[in-house]
Amino acid sequence: MSTKPETFIKSQLKTNLPGIRPGDTILVSQKIREGDKERIQDFEGLVIARKHGKEIGATITVRRVIGGIGVERIFPLHSPTIEKIEIIKRGRVRRAKLYYLRKAKGKKARLKKEEVAEK
Repeated sequence: MSTKPETFIKSQLKTNLPGIRPGDTILVSQKIREGDKERIQDFEGLVIARKHGKEIGATITVRRVIGGIGVERIFPLHSPTIEKIEIIKRGRVRRAKLYYLRKAKGKKARLKKEEVAEK
């Protein structure tokens, strides 16, 4: 028997999410509301962490260097403001959390690529 909170949570979960892993370079399209207007804002970067698994509170931390300054954003995966998430390229890593990339500069901040078969 399903209770009302469980039913609500199941209705809010997104089912069309790609298999996002740390090391992937992704493009997140988010709806931004400014006054009475609404627009789509894209943020492209490297996934350095994924937390809380497949539950409603699952988040990803995306890092990008803009103008020599590192910018990190935390996106709730099941948020209604997230329009779509695209995987641009896969990276091969051996860690679940890539926080060491915050201090890495230049060639040390690069990751090995993983070959992705096109569908």
